[in-house]
Amino acid sequence: MPKIKTNRAAAKRFRTTGSGKIKRAKAYRKHLLGKKSAKRKRSLRKPGLVDKADHARIKRLLVS
Repeated sequence: MPKIKTNRAAAKRFRTTGSGKIKRAKAYRKHLLGKKSAKRKRSLRKPGLVDKADHARIKRLLVS
């Protein structure tokens, strides 16, 4: 039985924390930034966490 490959697209987008949560980048920071406030853009820089409902799906993509 061969090993399951890691989904490389998911591996580039998600990181696991020490406690097992999954970090992700926040959306809405690529373009049209002139109309967004500095406070909003600053908060978009920080990583977000993947919702618990999606953990199982993303863990399966990250299995190496």
